Amino acid sequence: MTVIAERPVPGEPRPFHFPGFERVALDNGLGVIEVDLPGRELVSASLVLPSGAADEPDAEAGVTTLMARALSEGTKRRSAIELVEATERLGASLHAEAGWDAISVGIDVPVGRLAAGLDLMAEVLAEPTFPTHEVDRLREERLNDILQARADARRRAEEGFVDTVYLADSPYRRPASGTRETVEKLTADACRDLLGKRFDPARMTLIVGGDLADVDVVGLAAERFGSGLDAMDQRLVRVFHRPGSVQTEIRIGHLGLPRRIDDFHAVSVMSAILGGLFNSRLNNKLREEKGYTYGASAGFDLRRAAGPFAARTAVNTEVTVPATLDMLHELERIGAADVTDDELRAARDFLVGVFPLRFETPPAVVGSIGGLIVHDLPHDELNRYRPAIEAVTTEAVRAAAVAHVRPATAAIVLVGDADAFLPALEAEGLGRIVIERDDGDTPANGR
Repeated sequence: MTVIAERPVPGEPRPFHFPGFERVALDNGLGVIEVDLPGRELVSASLVLPSGAADEPDAEAGVTTLMARALSEGTKRRSAIELVEATERLGASLHAEAGWDAISVGIDVPVGRLAAGLDLMAEVLAEPTFPTHEVDRLREERLNDILQARADARRRAEEGFVDTVYLADSPYRRPASGTRETVEKLTADACRDLLGKRFDPARMTLIVGGDLADVDVVGLAAERFGSGLDAMDQRLVRVFHRPGSVQTEIRIGHLGLPRRIDDFHAVSVMSAILGGLFNSRLNNKLREEKGYTYGASAGFDLRRAAGPFAARTAVNTEVTVPATLDMLHELERIGAADVTDDELRAARDFLVGVFPLRFETPPAVVGSIGGLIVHDLPHDELNRYRPAIEAVTTEAVRAAAVAHVRPATAAIVLVGDADAFLPALEAEGLGRIVIERDDGDTPANGR
């Protein structure tokens, strides 16, 4: 018997470089990343949205997971079984899932059938029907799983541990798939609501990896997702009923932008023209021309992550619907044609002129430098501001509007006397209407 005198030692690690990739953006903001992996004929594609169970309200805990699982349970074109059959014919595997931090829809498919596979992904994303019987089945499966978890000492320990170490206001203290109390209340409508609120192309990225030597990934993505996601019926009209209210507060908007964007200065000028100046388009239309309000505004709240974009006003109850339509029209018009030279000049002059007024005291100066740190901006950012604003063109303003203002998928929130304007609101067909009264949420129509 041979005895080895010394134990083998690890060899030198092989050289490794992670595959290179770049992110490009489609016109609607959707990111596309392709990773070429020569010889890998089975391609993986995943559409990722960095918003998961941690972002849902406590009262609806588990709705993100339920919605993701229900995405592939039927579309306007196919039933759940027909979707499975279509996937199998491609030799593919289609999946949708959600975790704490993200929602994803993906497919693994032979490279020669990638286009057809992306078609299925787009169908699941843009045309899900959330059949009530399928959602009910998935909900019951989760409730049964909760019962099993209580009988499993290991799972009970894990759930008890996180509930102990996280504070009461943290979503991480509970299971990502929800609790019995919350899951019991989840419905197909809740899944539809979540889809409309979360799925924003500008926040999503399509990642495709495999042997892509002869594949135009960006072209395939643009054909299927460049406008298809924007075309989803995801507008929600949410009405908070205040009986007898003589005014209606109106908000129209969607998820916006982070502070660190390449077209920040064009966005600033565009926002001023749309709703940031006294003579902005919104204020001129609703106050000066129509006499609906004392003031209307619009703009982006730029944060480290995407803050909201909103147009805001308050009007008398009887003009709630026409004011809402006028606001939507102005949101559409800002990206439909170039702004005038007078509008551009007024916005640039205002932003350049008021800029020094922001720094007249030490706290203001210190606070502004703090903002550079928070947003990881260059130290010369403030010195570059005025020249950059002066350099913004009409074309840049329009490009910023097209890229970042999305009236077709904007949420509409109305706080007022719903009984006074609901018939006119329904007649306009602006989207699925949900009325929130003291006795709970009531869908007002079938949209």
